[in-house]
Amino acid sequence: MLRVVGALVFAAVILAGLPGGGSPAYGKNRHPSQPQAAGIQDRYCLQGRRWGYPGNCQFSTYSQCMATASGTIDSCGLNPTYAFQEWKGPRW
Repeated sequence: MLRVVGALVFAAVILAGLPGGGSPAYGKNRHPSQPQAAGIQDRYCLQGRRWGYPGNCQFSTYSQCMATASGTIDSCGLNPTYAFQEWKGPRW
C-alpha cells in the first residue's frame, strides 16, 4: 500500500512540474497574439540553398516554419503570393 501511495505522490509531483500543470489543453492557445487565418496553409515559405525561392511554402505560421528551419542554414519568409497581394483596405 505504501508503494502505491509513493508512486501516486511521485506522479503528482512530476505532473505539477510540467508547464500547464500537465493539462493537455495547455498547448491550445500558446500564442494567442498571433492571428490565425482560417484555411491558409502556405503563408510562410522555408527558403535556403536546398529549397530555392520561393521555397517550401507549406507553413501557416512563422513559428512552424522557424521550428522546421532550426538547426539548418535555412530561413523563413512570407510567401510572395501573399506578400504582393493587393491591399483591400481603404484608399486614402
